Formats: sequence, structure tokens, C-alpha cells
Amino acid sequence: MFSITTFQRLMKGLPRGTFAQLVERHNADKYCKKFGHWDHLIAMLYAQISEAKGLRPLETGFNSHVAHHYHLGTSAIKRSTLADANENRSDTVFSDTAAWLMGKVSRKLRQQSNDLMYLLDSTSLTLKGREFERWTPENSTRNTQGLKLHVLYDAHDAIPVWHDISHPNVNDVERAVDVPLEANALYVFDKGSCDFNWWKSIDEANARFVTRFKNNAAVNVLQKSDIPADDAHIVLSDEIVTFKHKRLGGKRINLYFGKPLRRVIVARPNKDTPIVLATNDFDSSAMEIAQHYKKRWAIELFFKWIKQHLKIKQFLGRSENAVRIQILTALISYLLVALFNESNRVKRTLWDCLCFVRATLFQRTDTEDLHDRRRRQAAHEFAEIQGCLFS
Repeated sequence: MFSITTFQRLMKGLPRGTFAQLVERHNADKYCKKFGHWDHLIAMLYAQISEAKGLRPLETGFNSHVAHHYHLGTSAIKRSTLADANENRSDTVFSDTAAWLMGKVSRKLRQQSNDLMYLLDSTSLTLKGREFERWTPENSTRNTQGLKLHVLYDAHDAIPVWHDISHPNVNDVERAVDVPLEANALYVFDKGSCDFNWWKSIDEANARFVTRFKNNAAVNVLQKSDIPADDAHIVLSDEIVTFKHKRLGGKRINLYFGKPLRRVIVARPNKDTPIVLATNDFDSSAMEIAQHYKKRWAIELFFKWIKQHLKIKQFLGRSENAVRIQILTALISYLLVALFNESNRVKRTLWDCLCFVRATLFQRTDTEDLHDRRRRQAAHEFAEIQGCLFS
């Protein structure tokens, strides 16, 4: 019985023809002689899943499985070739691949749920040391030197659905305006994405948002709502407000001026200052609004997961382009593992699934399971025929 390896099963989530179309769209392989984008992707995915600590272990480990290269559509790699590709090759194809997979995973999992809640946030990746100092200081902030990963995260299905990479001195809201908006969806984000005009765009898209007011937000209170006795220990106030000022500063106009907003003030355990939430959701209870914002913690756990379990702290190259490609292949790996876990319908966590893929990457598990079943069946039949010799 012939069966494919776990690596081949994993790559079924990304059809070769679809990837070829993405490459062709940018004419990305025009000057590639042997080491094309597919070879590049396979090598970087192997680095992510096998946790290769450098180019030499990656080269040695991957080339030791030469018998499986043909079925993956690739060949042996050279570390110098991979290093050159990481440094000089554009990350556009990798970015488009991640975006295509996000759409595929979202469509496949969303059949199970109509609850659309998206969490928006960013995480910084600190890059300091030799070679990084050539390009990171000029775009650094007081707290961060490196790059910043922006993600829109589906809270129900636990998958990213949009991404972007920027320098740390880029404000979150500058990337937030590029987020695709869906009607009837709920967007939850912190005050780093505070832009009243963007809030208006969300409202005009017939979507809802929950975020935090900044401390200096000037508002007029139009109405105060009663708070249920059971929620009074958490919800301090529930009000309908409008902005006081039409201009935000300079010549900028506040497009949300004159339109009502809801302000919910929530107490925080072991904290002296409460959280002041802003939302355009007038139907949910104040406690539900507070719970929506609390769920924003899920995207922090996602960032923690990819930093702990994928190769996003140690880099195979120190140029900006190499770092971007490695970040994107980490996202691609996450999405492929999510698809693998869903398609096999095994009730295991994503971490357990990644461990299984990592441990059996070049094994033909179906063939091995069949041989094991045959051995056990033969042993059972022999035991029945042999009988008990000492009865």
C-alpha cells in the first residue's frame, strides 16, 4: 500500500496550481533557474516545522530525506542559495500565499458558525544585534526595535484572517484602515487604534466595534441607563454620549461628531482605574460589551503561541527581507496546520497537531498503521491456532 508522508498531507492545504498562479501573477520566477519560489517555500516550511536552528542544520536535515523530495516537487537545497533567496527575493508571493490561506481556512471553518467577532492588534518583534543594527534603528521607537506584525483574528475559529508587517514606529491605526470590513461583524481592538473617523467607517459598513476611549476624549452625556443589580459590582456606568468637538486638531474634522456612541465604564479587579469602553452597539447589555472586550485577550494568546511554538524569534537571515519572509512562513505554517487538523477531524489541540506533524514529518503514517494492524491481526490469529500449551 502506497501512502504519502505527513509533509505531503500538510501541503495538500496549498495546491501547487494555486501557488503557481500567485507566482505567475507577479512573474516572480522570471530570473530563477533552479531554486524557484515553491522550493523556497518548502525549505522555509521545513525550517519552521523542524525548528532548524540555522541554515546548516536546515540543509543537513532536509537533504537527508532525499527520497521524499520528488513527491514534494522540490530537490536538495544549498544553504548559500537559500540565504541569497531570503535576502534578495521579494516577500510578495509569501504574503499573498498567507492571505489566500487565511481566506481558505476562514471559509472552511465558518460553515460551522455565523458568529463574527474579529480581534485586531499588533505585536512587536525585537531585533537587535549584529547586522540588524544596519536597518532597525532608523525606524525604532523608545520601546521597540525591529518589526511589528498586525493581525485581524477570528475569535470564534481561532485563526488570523488578515495580516500586515510594518516598522514599529508606524501607528496601529495607520494599518487598521486597510482592514477589510464585513457587515454584521463585531470588531474589538484597544485604544492603539483610536481614530474616530475609522470608527465611522466601521459604523457605515453596518458593523459594530468595541474599543477603549482615550483619557482625553471629550464627550457630552445624553442619557444614562440603569445597571442591573447583578452587574453593579462590575459595570459602573452605562451612558449614551456624543463628542464635544467637531475638529480633532489642525484641519482634521471628526466625522463621528453629532452621532451617538455608547460609553460603558467597567471596574477592573485589583486595579484602581476602571476601563472606559466605547461602542456603537446599543442592543447588547453593558455586561456583554465588557465580555466582548475581555475576549480580546485571545489575540494576545495567539501571538504568544506563534512566538513559543514556531520559529519567529531566531532568524535564518538578518536582512529585513529575510525576517519578513520568515514571519510570513510562520503564519503559513500555522494556517496549514489548522487546515491539517480540521481535514483529519481529530479532536486534538493545535499544539498537539503541530507536535504530531513535527514528529512524523517524513513518515508514511497510513502505511505504518496498516502494517501494524496486520502484525497484530497475525499475532492474534496465531495465538488462537496455537492455543495454550500449559493448560
